Amino acid sequence: MKIQGHMFTWLAGFILLAAVVYGVWSKEPAGTTALFMAFALSIMIGYYLVFTARRVDTGAQDNKEADVADDAGELGFFSPHSWQPLSLGFGGAIAFLSIAIGWWLVFFAIPFIALGVFGWVFEYYRGADQNQ
Repeated sequence: MKIQGHMFTWLAGFILLAAVVYGVWSKEPAGTTALFMAFALSIMIGYYLVFTARRVDTGAQDNKEADVADDAGELGFFSPHSWQPLSLGFGGAIAFLSIAIGWWLVFFAIPFIALGVFGWVFEYYRGADQNQ
């Protein structure tokens, strides 16, 4: 993680330099603002990765002598039978369809999105899968 953090930090420095040069040269506020926001996002991600890398064990990507097999193992827990993404996808589709049809359609999408988010967050707080 340390390597990725330093890569984002270097990227942030490059974007800052590009933002300053672009802002002075073009005097165009929208692009300059977008570049400064890209700088801020890159520095936040880089700082988080470097900050986290100091507190976790050294990963295989930080070891110069590591093999691909050294990074194998469990990546995390992924819900195998969740229906909540279907509700979120349906609500998101209706919300994006409202851009083309009319903003009034967003009011029909909000219940699907709220139900999907609520169900996804509290999916393992009740029922048969409560202890996972």
